[in-house]
Amino acid sequence: MQNSVSKRISFRSFLLLLLLVLMGTSMVSAQTENPPPAEVLPTSYRLDGITHIYQGWNNCGPATIMMGLSYFGVVGDQNTAAQWLKPNTEDKNVSPWQMTEYVNTISGTGVQAALRYGGTQDLLKRLLANNFPVVIESGYDPVSAGQGWMGHYLLVSGYDDAASTFLTQDSYDGPNLPYTYDHIQEYWQHFNYVYIVLYTPDREAELSVLLGTDWDSNQNAYNALIRATDEARADQQNPFAWFNVGTGYTLLGDFPRAAAAYDTARSLQLPWRMTWYQFGIFEAYLQTGRFEDVLALARANLNDGGGQYVEETFYYGGLARQGLGETQRALDNLNGAISFNRNFTPALEARDQILGTSG
Repeated sequence: MQNSVSKRISFRSFLLLLLLVLMGTSMVSAQTENPPPAEVLPTSYRLDGITHIYQGWNNCGPATIMMGLSYFGVVGDQNTAAQWLKPNTEDKNVSPWQMTEYVNTISGTGVQAALRYGGTQDLLKRLLANNFPVVIESGYDPVSAGQGWMGHYLLVSGYDDAASTFLTQDSYDGPNLPYTYDHIQEYWQHFNYVYIVLYTPDREAELSVLLGTDWDSNQNAYNALIRATDEARADQQNPFAWFNVGTGYTLLGDFPRAAAAYDTARSLQLPWRMTWYQFGIFEAYLQTGRFEDVLALARANLNDGGGQYVEETFYYGGLARQGLGETQRALDNLNGAISFNRNFTPALEARDQILGTSG
């Protein structure tokens, strides 16, 4: 692991990196378009017809996505989704792309899901007021339980401007749970303001208008990067803002800048569970040839008491071994990921690619 990762970078280096990021986004800023005209929204709104589900062991993702589907009359419990999303009950994480894939191609419900980044509270209100349920992923720090920071999904089902709260269906803490606007702002940032909008195909045109330029996933990545860069510039000591900068560059395929931003985030002391949930950092290091750094992150996951129950730990370890020319160790790691989650398609594809290449 590089020494710069294990030490706090100097303020001068910090500013130089900030300049690099800002220069990298100047062209991006010029490509964005104005959002759709703001509509006059009610001061409060609530979606009805949602069935709350308390999650089972590590079942936040499956429980939350099934709550969202219940709005459309879909009947099923959390195990319906968990059978595909996390066939191993010990799995600590279900990623947003997996939940989106489940809705769009596996569930057979006819409901569709759109995954985007860089969401705003105004957008949440606009979607809710137009009867689109939204799942967000955010940080969660149950201080009373003494477990420390972790990731958590919420189904957002309403808002109230007078109380400055969003109404949520929380699979852990209960139904119709209000969270303040400030709380959502703080903890949603931890996951780059990611959101999944659920909708029926007949309303796709309406949703595209509401999302504006964010309807296009590539433009959405640009927009989210600009927001993350602005937040990193405003608070240079915020590790989540820098991590989001890295994620934005990763989504856009600019891996050197992504890796630099991730290095900065790590120097500012991210939560130790961060790499259970977000994997752009693995991708950025992998694509810039930093295979030993990928392995160091994977080893940290294996040694932290829970990351061994995250298939991406083995997947990226396998890709790093492949990059180092260690074909058999790469296959062992990829097979470990597949053994843990037989539906984890990236590992299946990587294994087949190696076997095809090696004959």
